[in-house]
Amino acid sequence: MTRTPNRRLLALALAAAMAPAMPVLAQSGTPFSLGGVQPDIPTAGSFTVSDIRVDGLQRIAAGTVFTYLPIERGDTVDAARIGDAIRALYKTGFFEDVTIGRQGDILVVAVSERPAINKLTLTGNKDIKTEDLTKGLNDIGLTEGGTFDRLALDRVTQELTRQYNNRGKYNVEITPTVSRLDRNRVDLTINVKEGKAAKIRHINLVGNEKFSEEVIRDTWESQEHNWLSWYRRDDQYSREKLSGDLEKLNNYYLDRGYVDVSIDSTQVSISPDRRDMFISAGVTEGNQYKVSSVEVTGDTVLPKDQVEKMVLVQKDQIFSRRLLEISSDAIIASLGNIGYAFAQVNPIPDVNRDDKTVGINMQVVPGPRVNVRRVVFKGNSRTSDEVLRRELRQFEGSWYSQAAIDRSKIRLQGLGYFETVDVESQPVPGSNDQVDVVYNVKETQSGSFMFGLGFSQLTGLTTSIQLAQNNFLGSGNRMSVNAQRNDYLQRYDFSYVNPYFTDNGVSLGYNLWWKEYDSSDFNTAQFSTTSGAAQTVLGIPISETDTITALFGVDSNEVLTFQGATPPSIINYIDALGQRTFHAWRGEIGWGRNSLNHGLTPTAGMSQRVWLEATLPGSTVEYFKINYNVSKFWPLSRHLVLNTRAELGYGDSYGDSFVRDVCFTPQGAPVDHDNDPTTPMVPAPPPPPPSDPCIPGTSPDYVRTLTADGLPFFENFYAGGTRSVRGFRDNTLGPREAAFAGSAYTQPIGGSLKTVGSVEMFFPTLLDTPAARVSAFVDFGNVFRDLDAFDAGELRASSGVALMWRSPMGPISISYAMPIRKEDDDELERLQFTFGGNF
Repeated sequence: MTRTPNRRLLALALAAAMAPAMPVLAQSGTPFSLGGVQPDIPTAGSFTVSDIRVDGLQRIAAGTVFTYLPIERGDTVDAARIGDAIRALYKTGFFEDVTIGRQGDILVVAVSERPAINKLTLTGNKDIKTEDLTKGLNDIGLTEGGTFDRLALDRVTQELTRQYNNRGKYNVEITPTVSRLDRNRVDLTINVKEGKAAKIRHINLVGNEKFSEEVIRDTWESQEHNWLSWYRRDDQYSREKLSGDLEKLNNYYLDRGYVDVSIDSTQVSISPDRRDMFISAGVTEGNQYKVSSVEVTGDTVLPKDQVEKMVLVQKDQIFSRRLLEISSDAIIASLGNIGYAFAQVNPIPDVNRDDKTVGINMQVVPGPRVNVRRVVFKGNSRTSDEVLRRELRQFEGSWYSQAAIDRSKIRLQGLGYFETVDVESQPVPGSNDQVDVVYNVKETQSGSFMFGLGFSQLTGLTTSIQLAQNNFLGSGNRMSVNAQRNDYLQRYDFSYVNPYFTDNGVSLGYNLWWKEYDSSDFNTAQFSTTSGAAQTVLGIPISETDTITALFGVDSNEVLTFQGATPPSIINYIDALGQRTFHAWRGEIGWGRNSLNHGLTPTAGMSQRVWLEATLPGSTVEYFKINYNVSKFWPLSRHLVLNTRAELGYGDSYGDSFVRDVCFTPQGAPVDHDNDPTTPMVPAPPPPPPSDPCIPGTSPDYVRTLTADGLPFFENFYAGGTRSVRGFRDNTLGPREAAFAGSAYTQPIGGSLKTVGSVEMFFPTLLDTPAARVSAFVDFGNVFRDLDAFDAGELRASSGVALMWRSPMGPISISYAMPIRKEDDDELERLQFTFGGNF
């Protein structure tokens, strides 16, 4: 009887003795096994580590584990320290499972590594760009080559769903897929089904008695579904947009004196299918207040009376917060232009609800005067810093000026090298009176390269190559080389411009060209020319927006005509002149003003240029041409930009007219007895044979007096085509002439007066890229023989749509136009395409 309880007590005693001697084991996930090796059983719960062994490593080095493990050889460890060690290893994010045990005095660390992300793929996302999503995933830690954490993937899924919900897409589905690979790797695919954004079907304002709902909501970004919603996308619900619209609602009343206005409630409901949204907002208008007094206090720095003139709010006016903001911004801008970068103006209102008045105290706090320590450029991988720095108006070591910084930004945008230019001022750590000005630029294609190879029955084999670079080797210099050749055309051009030949911005350029071509290939009258020129161009800036240009050059042009193919007026001009080669000393002077806000895709500002071109005395023919181009952009809204454009040109001769008597056959062909067009065609002794129809005194009807005056035919203006009046073939508008009497086929011969205009509406937000834009346009214009021939009733007009795209190979322009004012003999071309030109 007594043995049984003794045995039980012995067993309990043995168990109690063995308990603290068991291996210290802390685990998470799959239990760690010592592989069948029986560990030593110490007599206490702690032990001294004689060595450390790490099991289960595949990609991670053992040294990495030892770096994060807070236990070293010779340390005495217990259960608490082992727990801390496990937490430290988990915190690295490298392991899915960590188990620590012991084998004798050896500390055994068994780990299970998290797999590496072999490939990360995003599919189905349209509303949010892939690069934006990839950047967000990198910030979270999901990136190719990194370790895979399922918890991070769950957070990504939740965050993406939230972002799409904020954009009004409540049917979005985010489906992550993890594919296991060998060597402990995974492929991660995140598939996005965005669905359609919920549309706003109804917006209801409650409590607005002074103003109609239509007027209040006119500037809201959130609108009920309408026929323009496909473009404006204003019917798509967004929490951020609605918050901004409610702020506009509050501002609308504050700008009209309703100081006590309050938005009492906002309710947003969604239909069961998550496609329709209904918005309701309640407002309490309150009473209208007037301004009782206006006072400027604080350290104004500038003379107080000068600052007071910037305050637009006056006594006895209806209170307007917008006028207060404008006044504050004007004062801050004025102080910012003289170095006070952190100036503040605090309008302090004193509201008297009994009298319904508001007293305003404009408190000026200038802060410290700030010096610009450095100007830094980021993102200019191709363009050298020197090219950007010479456009700056804010200099290092000078006082901070917001106007100079903004002007520098506009000048950088005007270069045409950058898609975007952003600027920010960064305080210098440890200093309250210094800042660094950082310009972040995104470079775009600043040149074009074209190569063409073709064959036709008419021209045979045609080869062409053109290289144009507005930022040659990142130096800011402009260079262009062009070569083209076929059976009827040879052309070689070279131009080079250094826009900063001198440090103060004087530019110097050179043009060299030689060409031999049949002008009929260019939709003009049929004649051939062989010409060449060498020119020097000088540009002198006279202000931030104004430049004077001057050109001097020498050129030669030999013209060949074809009897029965070339219009008679051209043949008669050459016959009256008595020679076919034109030599000229050419000069040009012009003035230009450019205030556009961007060199490639402007949305505001104006560009205009007027220049006079003339051949100098001593040239074969003395004439002049005057041209005027103007283009103005009017930003109507975020969605619409209007461009109005006009081009005028006029030319005439200023020297003596050429008069010459020429003999003609009865068929109308000129008689050239010695085949030399430089000698008079009037016969000289001995008398010509009887068969000659131009015998003096016997056949006077065949002697004609020809005159060459006015603008030479090869300098005439032309209109029609992608750069003037779209919808009509290039160069086909204006006077036309048949090659011989009775011919139904007429050729464009151009004229000395050109009038072209355009009204074009751009849609900046229609395409989600600054490299392309869509427009609708109305073009009009024509060319007239001279000033006396001008007739407004002869103007042609067309309307259509256009797409302009800065492709990687150069600018591309596509237009489709329908003529709305034309004549029966006009040559139409509705679809037109250009590659490599400017737009």
